[in-house]
Amino acid sequence: MPSAFPSFSSRRFDSMRRPSFLLPVLLLASSLSHAEPPELDWLELMPEADRQALEDMPDIVHDTPETDGDFTARGGLKQKSRSLPAVMYSAKTVPALDGREIRLGGYPVPLENDGEGRSTTFFLVPYPGACIHLPPPPPNQIVLVRYPKGFRVDDISLPLWVDGRLRVEKISNDLADAAYAIDASGVEVVEEEGL
Repeated sequence: MPSAFPSFSSRRFDSMRRPSFLLPVLLLASSLSHAEPPELDWLELMPEADRQALEDMPDIVHDTPETDGDFTARGGLKQKSRSLPAVMYSAKTVPALDGREIRLGGYPVPLENDGEGRSTTFFLVPYPGACIHLPPPPPNQIVLVRYPKGFRVDDISLPLWVDGRLRVEKISNDLADAAYAIDASGVEVVEEEGL
């Protein structure tokens, strides 16, 4: 299972010629106004025991009806087969992450749109096509994102940055079970130079 989302380089501020006594003040003000939350890696959402179990897991065979695109009739991102290792069903979380402002990169699985066709609620997953490939990520690798402003999803294979407050929150609907939620303050498509 693909796990870690690629790390992206942070933005750098151009240096300007200013009086030397203003430089520290300008740098602090600039970094505060342009600060991004700390980037979180997908594997950090899993307790250590789950990470180790994932590393030790044997290869998974993808010979089920869902591989032919029949995932909606089978439940979407929900695990249907009980023959996989227990880590693939894990909703165990990392309590220390609850309430942290974070930045998480991933791929959208749209759920709800506003009247103008912008996605306001979606699942964020660590790899593209998670809604049609088997096995789907475990619940502790699926994050429900609430973004009332909404954004247009033109291509679910384009990576996104989601900034906001992470919550340990169990969510279950017809499509998936998730162990975390983010009330997003910002959502943006990752530009190629950000990879």
